[in-house]
Amino acid sequence: MVNDCIFCQIVAGDIPSKTVYEDDTVFAFLDVNPLAPGHTLVIPKDHHETLADVPEDTASDLFSALHRLTPVVEDAVDADASNVAFNNGEAAGQEVSHVHAHIIPRFDGDGGNPIHAIAGNTPDLSDEELDEIASDIADAR
Repeated sequence: MVNDCIFCQIVAGDIPSKTVYEDDTVFAFLDVNPLAPGHTLVIPKDHHETLADVPEDTASDLFSALHRLTPVVEDAVDADASNVAFNNGEAAGQEVSHVHAHIIPRFDGDGGNPIHAIAGNTPDLSDEELDEIASDIADAR
């Protein structure tokens, strides 16, 4: 637990939350600043700042909880769909430095955009640049 982390304080019970799920490694609660009814945050109980910091077994538990919770959240608010996403690092908009996934229910005609809309200007990459990036990623596995 990191004392000044609001999510660690929520997990510890020091700050109240609208808890929707909890197991040994994962905690989920309604976002207090929701983008839609049912907007849920799913976090590892242990403090990890970015996805790269999360141990593989915890990451597996986190994704398993997301997998189970997403349709439940959608059903609870009669959503047509949902966006499920991580803001991974400050430059990506992560405001709390504790890994957290968002389940954001979506509704036909809600005026929201697809995930591609968050990146701003899109790069114009050549086939060679795409090949180099793909190679760098594949080689680093």
